[in-house]
Amino acid sequence: MASVRQLLRMIFATCVLVASPLAAQDFPELTGRIVDQAGLLDEKNTTNLTEKLRKLEETTTRQLVVATVNDLEGYDIADYGNRLARHWQLGRGANDNAEKDNGVLLLVAPNERRVRIEVGYGLEGVITDALASHIIQESIAPKFRQGNMRGGIVSGVYQIAKQLELPPEEAQGALEDLASEKLWDDGGLVFVVALVLVIGIWIGLFGGRGKGRGKRVSSWNYTSSSRRSRSSSSRSSSSFRGGGGSFGGGGASGGW
Repeated sequence: MASVRQLLRMIFATCVLVASPLAAQDFPELTGRIVDQAGLLDEKNTTNLTEKLRKLEETTTRQLVVATVNDLEGYDIADYGNRLARHWQLGRGANDNAEKDNGVLLLVAPNERRVRIEVGYGLEGVITDALASHIIQESIAPKFRQGNMRGGIVSGVYQIAKQLELPPEEAQGALEDLASEKLWDDGGLVFVVALVLVIGIWIGLFGGRGKGRGKRVSSWNYTSSSRRSRSSSSRSSSSFRGGGGSFGGGGASGGW
């Protein structure tokens, strides 16, 4: 099933590249592990994150890069993120028996209020779409909504790096824990909805008996809300490049 999904992503990515060449886009230059075009990070953040990402690559060979951009140029962030990651060739290319296509991109577009975790082919089993979405929804987006852009980026980097640093069996265990947690959440929701329906039916059938006519009913109101926010500030270094890795659309996107 996973291989079929990967094949479909490869076909999609190929079609996208053929339809509109990468050269037609004005991508920011890959100047370091942090490319903060939108100026969301301060110097201290940039220095600390750069060092963390350097150590991550040194110990695991996996390459994680953060990019903030001023403009998605009219593209959906998933499309833009895939193109940018391929353009930069994050992660390793074919290299003996070493893990390849092991790059990850954390992309933030503050003006469009969108964030994306783009995952290389070789890491799609380590950072699944579900985990990428979970990191965005639980660690990044809540801070962005509060206007804490720096905090959201730092939190996202640490959560992604945490998974990338785990030994294979522990990484798999983390994914299984997330899956069971989600299953429990979904099951709990189904139970609550079913209980509400049963109570509603019971009231409809028996609630009006012995109390005269026409006095039945009940009403249920549901409301939801969403909040938004933003912020900004920083720079990057040089002599840094991708290792020839490739991407096929794995990962997740979100907004705030």
